[in-house]
Amino acid sequence: MSQRSDQVAGLLREAIQKVIAKGLHDPRIKGLITVTRITVSEDLHSATVYVSVMPEQHRDLTMHGLHAAAKHIRHQISDALALRRTPDLLFKPDAAAARQAAVLDALAKVASEPETEPAEWGAEPPESANNPASEQNPEADDDDR
Repeated sequence: MSQRSDQVAGLLREAIQKVIAKGLHDPRIKGLITVTRITVSEDLHSATVYVSVMPEQHRDLTMHGLHAAAKHIRHQISDALALRRTPDLLFKPDAAAARQAAVLDALAKVASEPETEPAEWGAEPPESANNPASEQNPEADDDDR
């Protein structure tokens, strides 16, 4: 993307997040909605808005609500931004956020499992307990000094 596209994407991200945080009057839009990233076309006529929705079970219904509210959101942000033309908005779910949540859940599950002792794993006892030759000779210590 060009520098201008990056600037517009940043402005759009902040403005769209504010409109969503303020609340939309669509009962389909539920849960925690976060605008993760935005890609803007080079001609600045369209923008793809990637959103994550938590909890995951609200994602499909919320995406339908956001698609229906795209023109309303565009109108709201056009008042807040000083752009000649406000890009058309296309909302898509961000799969990266869902993958990240799955990884965090897996890590939390592993962290909550109790640790097993090495003896339970079938590990052998320390070598010094079985090997009498490894016992230290107090006289040998005096000679080494």
